[in-house]
Amino acid sequence: MNNRILTHDQIQHIAKRIAYQIYETNVEEKEIIVAGINGGGVSFAKKIAAILKKITEADIVLCRVDMDKKDPLKSGVETSIGEADYKDKSIVLVDDVLNSGTTLIYGTHHFLKTPIKQLKTAVLVNRNHKKYPIKADFKGISLSTSLNEHIKVVFEPKNDAVYLE
Repeated sequence: MNNRILTHDQIQHIAKRIAYQIYETNVEEKEIIVAGINGGGVSFAKKIAAILKKITEADIVLCRVDMDKKDPLKSGVETSIGEADYKDKSIVLVDDVLNSGTTLIYGTHHFLKTPIKQLKTAVLVNRNHKKYPIKADFKGISLSTSLNEHIKVVFEPKNDAVYLE
């Protein structure tokens, strides 16, 4: 691997900070849906959800959001919980890296087809190469990278890391 940007401990700290920010935004909620986009988004969502379960009495529901990240329009978006389970609820859509914004915008679009209380987004790394008008409400770090550079996120027990390649 090339340059390590975030260590395991730093990622744990970021997950904790984002969980507290989500809690503060949803302090009155009885239930919070933490929706992780397939791949690294699910892993990061699990970390956030585990921390939320320790700091709030609200029910924390983990939801998996599946799509073809290269062509979400063609593949469509599916969730591991049904529409009735997130209707009129507060949702946090989570991904590991916000690059062009494609996966977040399609994930957001999916949830907005149903009446919901609020929708926020959370990412571990924001790369600032957006082609869609979407932002991360909660973000770990922002990096100004070239289009030739690649961010690799590794989620392994006790050895999480983010690398710039």
